Amino acid sequence: MNSKLNTSKITLVVAAAVAGACVIGSLFTGQAVAQAPAAASKTGPTAGEYFKNVTTPSLKVLPVADFMTSMGVISADLGLDCADCHPGAGSDKVNWVIDTPPKRTARKMIEMVGAINKTNFGGAAMVTCWTCHHGRMTPASSITLDKLYGSPNDEHDDLVTQAPGEPTGAQVIDKYIAAIGGAQKLAGITSFIATGTSLGYEGLGGGGAFQILAKAPDMRTTTITFKDHPERGDSTRTYNGKTGWVKQPRAAVPEYEYTGSELDGVRMDALLLFPGNLKTDLKGLRTNTADLGDKDVELVQGSGPGGILVTLYFDKKTNLLVRYVRFTKTPAGRAPVQIDYDDYRDVNGVKFPFKYTFSWLDGKDTFEIKDVKTNVAIDPATFGKPK
Repeated sequence: MNSKLNTSKITLVVAAAVAGACVIGSLFTGQAVAQAPAAASKTGPTAGEYFKNVTTPSLKVLPVADFMTSMGVISADLGLDCADCHPGAGSDKVNWVIDTPPKRTARKMIEMVGAINKTNFGGAAMVTCWTCHHGRMTPASSITLDKLYGSPNDEHDDLVTQAPGEPTGAQVIDKYIAAIGGAQKLAGITSFIATGTSLGYEGLGGGGAFQILAKAPDMRTTTITFKDHPERGDSTRTYNGKTGWVKQPRAAVPEYEYTGSELDGVRMDALLLFPGNLKTDLKGLRTNTADLGDKDVELVQGSGPGGILVTLYFDKKTNLLVRYVRFTKTPAGRAPVQIDYDDYRDVNGVKFPFKYTFSWLDGKDTFEIKDVKTNVAIDPATFGKPK
């Protein structure tokens, strides 16, 4: 594997995780899907308007949020980091505009992938950058025999198919609702504020004060601050039930509005904070089983806002949610966001996870919650555009 995950890569990943960790959604918590480019919101510029050198047809029409997600898909699928295409990325001497050979090649490859899917699969994202590259700059053309006779391939299909004899998605969710306190107790929680700390990733990027503010049914703001290291900058992500914003330091785009597929993703994150309506928030539920480490889990998959793919992993012993994965759409393939949950504790009759790990294409961080206060007054402005 031609991996770029060296010390500098980890530093960039952790910086992105610290800046991007506030995308985390929940404290509770078939058919091929066509990956057509999302239409840009009228309230914000397209990637082609914001970034003057973005000319690839399928990328330039994307909202800025979806464009940034597409960059994460491309870099992760090829095992690269930002500096491989953008000289100086990760420093104060970055040049985002200059045209480089990798950028020119990437434009051609994105159009090739789109053409393959359009010609052969009706536009469904059956072929992506990952299909060939698998974390390498140059795709391998033949199998390594050690791999053939080694451990089985542990890659999972994005799509969950309904398994015969498994309970329905609604039945699995009902058991989860009962396990965390019951529908009546959940309905009694109209807001909460959770505070904690960031542990970072592999010893880097931790030490920040983390906070989630939420109001039913789908308003959410997350922040991470570094009181002792103000030079690292504060990050804020908001969603007020209709619009969302992100403000993050040291990023190519320090502040922008969520639009397109990413807006659907943050809405799903917010809905999961109040899981009493999960059976209606997700459509077309399918169930199957899998192993997750030492746990036997029940998988429930459905379509969330805007048709994004959502998979929930429930521990068969406890019926608690232990993993949430959502996939947003990009021209390069689906972009996963994953949250793992642990250490459930009772707060006024409802179980909240007090430890969880957030993983994204360009970052990973673990958080420990220290305190959760329920049914508290929260200023509606908290969920608006960050100041």
